[in-house]
Amino acid sequence: MDVTDRVYTAGMTDEEVDERLHECETGVLSLARDGDAYAVPVAYRYDGSTLRFRLADDGDSTKLAYADATETACFLAYGYEEAHDSWSIMARGPIRRLPEEAWEATAAADLDERYVPLRVFDEAIEETELVGYELVIEAITGRRTVR
Repeated sequence: MDVTDRVYTAGMTDEEVDERLHECETGVLSLARDGDAYAVPVAYRYDGSTLRFRLADDGDSTKLAYADATETACFLAYGYEEAHDSWSIMARGPIRRLPEEAWEATAAADLDERYVPLRVFDEAIEETELVGYELVIEAITGRRTVR
């Protein structure tokens, strides 16, 4: 049996998790619908108990269909500097589309200052609408490498 390189990991403290989630700006949002999984890279904002996402809607969005069907979502934020310097945080909880008035209040706080630039693929930018979602964190786990 071949032995591959391994590194030890340890649980992160609540303070480390909080610090990393405030510093990091992107991660992967995992959704599910009818037994199918769908994961999408997203920008986020963390306020200590919830994660907020700004998603683009072109009128036919697979990610929004999955987000609306998902009861419990999983979010992964991670960082990797080198083989012996990495971390990851997984948060789980219910996800919901923000009511229009709550999203407009968020938008009024200058979205471009709060999020990294929105990545638009084959949609026309002027034809996309920004939609807000919120994941209420019910469980969270952080791990980091140990030297």
